[in-house]
Amino acid sequence: MVRTEISLFLKNVPGELGRLTSLLSNENINIDALTIQDASSYVQNLFEARGKSLKRIASVASYNSMRKDSAQFALIRLLVDQTDKAIDLLSKNEFLFDIMPVITVELDNRPGSLAAIANKFGQEGININYVYGSVSSPEEKCLFVFCPEDIELAVKIFKE
Repeated sequence: MVRTEISLFLKNVPGELGRLTSLLSNENINIDALTIQDASSYVQNLFEARGKSLKRIASVASYNSMRKDSAQFALIRLLVDQTDKAIDLLSKNEFLFDIMPVITVELDNRPGSLAAIANKFGQEGININYVYGSVSSPEEKCLFVFCPEDIELAVKIFKE
């Protein structure tokens, strides 16, 4: 299923995640999936990739400055049950965010389930930019969120 993921930066200080989640819960918006990463590692990987491809978009001094600044932030990716309402709320509260279509898949909680989906992407030549997921108990299905490079092709393979 295609869903809209919200990606935002939060200050990497105590209490910020509580502020965000309280804001959402006060408006009765449920979080279905969430991942948090230190933005500095995200930016570091971006810089390394751009360095290897020689496609720098800024000077080395700018990259070093951005790397230092990014350590002060965390990258949050989340799916919510009321995306439009959450986007309005985040806008009104001046959060810096972006939205992106992603594929969500419920998998059986058994060895090989994720491998089958990952192999399906690979067989179709679709690169996965990132994935995250979880399960609440051994008896329940897992929810995985995939961000493929080619969302249209990924949608087609899951309709088959």
